[in-house]
Amino acid sequence: MGSNLGGVPGQSIQPGELAQPTGQVVGSGSVRVALLLPMSAGGSASSIATVFKNSAELALANFPNADVQLLVKDTAGTTSGGRAAADQAIAEGAEMILGPVFAQAVSGAASSARAAGVPMVAFSSDVSVASRGTYLLSFLPQSDVKRIVAYAASQNRRSYAALIPDDGYGAVVEAAFRQEVGRAGGRIVTIQRYKLTGTDSTDLVAKTTALAASLGQVDSLFIPAGGGVAPVVAQTLRGAGVNLGSIKMLGTGQWDTPEMKSNPLMVGSWYPGPDDKGFEAFSGRYKSAYGSLPPRNATLAYDGVTLAAGLVRSAGVQRFAANVLTNPDGFIGIDGLFRFKSDGQNERGLAVYQLTGSGAQTISPAPRDFRSGI
Repeated sequence: MGSNLGGVPGQSIQPGELAQPTGQVVGSGSVRVALLLPMSAGGSASSIATVFKNSAELALANFPNADVQLLVKDTAGTTSGGRAAADQAIAEGAEMILGPVFAQAVSGAASSARAAGVPMVAFSSDVSVASRGTYLLSFLPQSDVKRIVAYAASQNRRSYAALIPDDGYGAVVEAAFRQEVGRAGGRIVTIQRYKLTGTDSTDLVAKTTALAASLGQVDSLFIPAGGGVAPVVAQTLRGAGVNLGSIKMLGTGQWDTPEMKSNPLMVGSWYPGPDDKGFEAFSGRYKSAYGSLPPRNATLAYDGVTLAAGLVRSAGVQRFAANVLTNPDGFIGIDGLFRFKSDGQNERGLAVYQLTGSGAQTISPAPRDFRSGI
């Protein structure tokens, strides 16, 4: 896909002329790719921006002959900031946009990118901002639910209960959970929805206690939230006299934390996640370069840049065309197999892990291609 030029207020660009890049530029290639990050948003958002920029630079350094120039633009984490950053990047000749990180900035940037015909690979996990031409590279809750329910069903788990947060994430997860359990031929005995305000677990404990009476009819308990929710549930159920020996606790990628892996209450529980060997290698390289360990989602920026560089090298003038980006065979990144769907969402090849109290062991490896199923 060729470059489509857009305008920025107060700037005049003549046909066939590209504006000179402003702001931060990484690399010296001829193909311009924008990286939109919440650099001035403050707090944890600015920290994320720094990590993602570092990861992008690390990826480009691993492709010393990549014909890519990254135009790093600040979204401030807002809708208007995302739109302005995209406008500026497109005016400067960006042929593809990586980012933004937050849903509201993705929404703003997408309006400009769509009008200019420039594809965007964003890092938000909010599927409401996905659309044709706006692809999400993030880990989506639907993929987690699909993988863990399918694996549980393959292990003859048939009857399910769930404790789901009463919020937007919970609504997405519950819809996927109902669909996947139905697809697997299982049955849902009960779903309890809880509200969690900060560290106040009062409602969670109350809903867990209400759930206890139904657990004699189930063999699997789905608890998608991270942040220590599942250990509170396990502790509450044991305190209520529930025998969890025959009930398998199931989670999502939100369980992939050191705290969950070392918690004795969670031993034997299952959760889905990407192949961790790639992240371990990436984490070591990141620490060597920047002196600290990266958060788990830092690979998104790395894989985004790697994808762009790979397509520039292999796909010629069609490098960012829709049919190339939505190749059904997908791509392999640090986090393993992934592919973009035409609606902007993605599918990932995930492994299934079992918590051991001192880590997590792979009990079902991630697939290496989509033909073998996910």
